[in-house]
Amino acid sequence: MVKDQHNGMSEQFLESVFARPDSPSKTPPSRNSPSMSVLLVEAFYGGSHKQLVDLLRDNVEGCVAYTLPAKKWHWRARTAALHFMQAIPASPAYRVLFASSVLNLCELMALRPDLAGLKKILYFHENQLVYPVRKDQERDFQYGYNQVLSCLVADVVAFNSAFNMESFLSSIGTFMKRMPDHRPKNLAGLLRPKCCVLHFPLQFPCVTRLLPKHKLVLRSMPEGLSRDVDISGPHTPRCEEEELGSPDDKREEPGHSSPAAEELCSEQAPGGAMLDQGEGQGGGGEVEVTAVDQTKPLHIIWPHRWEHDKDPELFFKTLLKLKERGLDFQLSVLGESFTDVPDIFAEARGCLDDRILHWGFVPSKEDYLKVLCQADVVVSTAKHEFFGVAMLEAVHCGCYPLCPNALVYPEIFPAEYLYSTPEQLCKRLQGLCRRPDVARRHHVKVDTAAFSWAALGGGFKSLLLADPADHQRPAQEEVGRQARQGEQQTGPDSEESPLVHKSGHT
Repeated sequence: MVKDQHNGMSEQFLESVFARPDSPSKTPPSRNSPSMSVLLVEAFYGGSHKQLVDLLRDNVEGCVAYTLPAKKWHWRARTAALHFMQAIPASPAYRVLFASSVLNLCELMALRPDLAGLKKILYFHENQLVYPVRKDQERDFQYGYNQVLSCLVADVVAFNSAFNMESFLSSIGTFMKRMPDHRPKNLAGLLRPKCCVLHFPLQFPCVTRLLPKHKLVLRSMPEGLSRDVDISGPHTPRCEEEELGSPDDKREEPGHSSPAAEELCSEQAPGGAMLDQGEGQGGGGEVEVTAVDQTKPLHIIWPHRWEHDKDPELFFKTLLKLKERGLDFQLSVLGESFTDVPDIFAEARGCLDDRILHWGFVPSKEDYLKVLCQADVVVSTAKHEFFGVAMLEAVHCGCYPLCPNALVYPEIFPAEYLYSTPEQLCKRLQGLCRRPDVARRHHVKVDTAAFSWAALGGGFKSLLLADPADHQRPAQEEVGRQARQGEQQTGPDSEESPLVHKSGHT
């Protein structure tokens, strides 16, 4: 009886406090109705967070979104739950709640007990346990702690990459050691069974009309042909990047190759070959494989946020070394800047002004894609990356990628596009500056289609449209049972015991 009274009070309280005053008075949809059945809650509605919410809202039936602007991230992480407590109206139609890990889900469930019975999905675009800070003592314990609490109350925890998931789970034990005493035990073991990887889904636009001729040729190659066919004309032999000259080699004249290169490269592609343009060109026309203009310098692009975690210092120091060595290149620096822009950007702009084609954020998506399509090489120097939307977009536009052999990149890019040291990055760029045709005729071996909404949308739909009745509601009781069992098996402040994820990750 007490329980019934409590439920009645809760419903009355929610209706009076949380229902929007400007909402029309009408009978709420039934629980079986798809109307407003999936709550999308985003505390930081910008960048990839915005892209995902928009994709889900446009492609999954019954989604309704409640968001906060992508400003003042730290305040969003601390206070968003209180805002959404009042912003989300009460409704019996809700079945699923999908939120990014910026939101403190634990707080929202406490503030809105009517939402606690929904299937709660937490999506990690990034995690705060390994997010780089300039000094370890600057790391705010609360942000990572909030994410751990949110995982504990969620029913499903999805990560945009295996790197993101494993780095989070494997860091919990060390992270919790910052607590002076009474540390929780075996949290990674409790969380792992509810964790999964759902790669971030991209909607790749058709960029065929924006591509230069040599990229059109590569894109239109029929399956089975060499993916490194030489389209630079009859006088330039095939030559892989690994065969490019050392820092002490003299720069070659455009359109000619050194005797060493002639010896290393055994094949020449026939000049003037004709290939079908393929889909998107209309009329089944043809593109002639003609000589790429070898007098045009290599176009290097850096399309990342202007923040320290993307390590712009390494990128610009590398370019300055190339300039000191007399190598020619063109530069586009895109990406969004915020209040605190690292000093290196102003310094680099002054030193590299004669090489710059584009500088700064490009608000128009069309214009942004145009720059990507005209570039030859896209570079990442990130110290933090859990997925890398900008790199995949650039590859979709035909750019040759160079990425650190760390973070998420080995999960997405083959080894030939990875570098392990700053010296390796400099050497790779130096070789491509001397032989830009190598980048221009190379077909990048990354299947961007595997990261498209067409390929990944089904996984998101199954998760969001699953019947809550099929969801194992006793999951929280199981977490409690495992916690009590772990307490009996381990002593105070003990290390976490590693568990094997059902997907095979350790």
